[in-house]
Amino acid sequence: MEKKRVIIVGAGVSGMAACKHLLERGCTPVVFEADALLGGVWARAPDCTSLQSERPMYQYSDFPWPDSVTEVFPSRRQVADYLDAYARHFGVLDCVRFGHRVLGMEYVGVSEGEVAAWEEWAGCGDAFGDGVGEWRLTVADADDHVETHVADFVVLCIGRFSGVPNIPTFPTGKGPEAFDGQVMHTMDYSKMGTKKANEMLKGKRVTVIGYLKSALDVAAECAELNGTQHPCTMVVRTKHWIIPGYYAWGFPISNLYLNRFSEFLIHKPGEGFLLSLLATILTPLRWLFSKFAESYYSIPMRKHGMVPDHSLFEALATCLIAITPKDHYKRLDEGSIVIKKSKTFSFCKEGVLVEGASSPIKSDVVIFGTGFKGDQKIKDMFVSEYFQSIAVGPASSTVPLYRECIHPKIPQLAVLGYSESLTNLYTAELRAKWLAHFLDGGFRLPSVKAMQSDILEWDKFMKRYSRGYFRRSCIGLLHIWYNDLLCKDMGCNPRRKNGFFAELFDVYGPSDYINLRPK
Repeated sequence: MEKKRVIIVGAGVSGMAACKHLLERGCTPVVFEADALLGGVWARAPDCTSLQSERPMYQYSDFPWPDSVTEVFPSRRQVADYLDAYARHFGVLDCVRFGHRVLGMEYVGVSEGEVAAWEEWAGCGDAFGDGVGEWRLTVADADDHVETHVADFVVLCIGRFSGVPNIPTFPTGKGPEAFDGQVMHTMDYSKMGTKKANEMLKGKRVTVIGYLKSALDVAAECAELNGTQHPCTMVVRTKHWIIPGYYAWGFPISNLYLNRFSEFLIHKPGEGFLLSLLATILTPLRWLFSKFAESYYSIPMRKHGMVPDHSLFEALATCLIAITPKDHYKRLDEGSIVIKKSKTFSFCKEGVLVEGASSPIKSDVVIFGTGFKGDQKIKDMFVSEYFQSIAVGPASSTVPLYRECIHPKIPQLAVLGYSESLTNLYTAELRAKWLAHFLDGGFRLPSVKAMQSDILEWDKFMKRYSRGYFRRSCIGLLHIWYNDLLCKDMGCNPRRKNGFFAELFDVYGPSDYINLRPK
């Protein structure tokens, strides 16, 4: 594999892991990173942002956190430093070309008609195909000089939570153009840096649209700066499970959701009759687990009318859950953050109009914490209209990636980091190890038809448990089942614990995969 040309797009947690494991296999990939910093979203997140996973669950298996970091949820700066140390330790930094943005990529050498007709992935099931097809990437550097680069294989590690902001649309005259103040997305806010962002917010009437991680972080910074004198208003369309940590009534909820026993309570893709029967029998226990945790987490939410309409289980199934910034509910109590629940909103000259209000929320700054268009980001990478049309699938299905990595109809390409888990870092590492083993000839992919059938099973799983959020591509509640599949593909033993009861009831995390050696 050392002579193969491999290009990785993106130097976030997935891109770095992919580069590290390819280097171990003798391949020296080129990593194009549009930013001047590595770390993906961690490079530009607000300073008040912290991990959403507990520290022991968010690390590469072969690179533990330094002893100096003791926080349960390390800060944005600590995470960025950790990632930088990982890149330097394993030689990843030498492969990264910062300030290089991929404008588009085109598959050449084989016609689209031939690609569409292939029954085996890439025509033969091998990572690099038969040597005829290749990718040509148009890349612009920091000075806007454009070059063409050729690759035998491309790994897209561009993530879902950056790049293409999701901005709501409005009727004419009801959007930001009607507002006299400043409007931006959290993406632009993060790029400003802490000092400039604080200068912008200080003494201002700020309205934040949204109620998940980025919106909560911005509101926390605003409340810290302005207190109750200029409270930050959050316009909330959908209530979410915003929790202080992973303990309910003193009990770690990871023991309810992140071990093998918890996965027996869920119908799994390709599970077979006996596992299906067991999941059906144990469904009431799954309901009890969820109600136990909800009874604790809902206490501060109920006070403010913010208990979600969906269960905690459904939130975990779609990775739609967030850890509260420090003192979030205290700030709601004191009034430095004010919640306005509204399914719709619009702009006027003075600020934001919400349902049922006779007057607007007077604002100087409005910040959209409304997420990103991850699907569009993937589609925009391709020059071909055919690949654009199939890359993320129709809106009525899950994103069609076999093992959450390989599109059955797009050859010599993998997507890492699009699908989430509740422990993203080590999930990214396992995928990178799986991909490197595949590229090194460790195994062949199934037929296109078999991969599509497997994707359909995961589609059924997501639609069964996600209450309409099946596009989320989250393996949160089945991360062990998913990891088992990757292990089996690599010829590794998926059972990583010592003893029957440990295998059944102990939480699975990065430390269980330290000595994973693909055969």
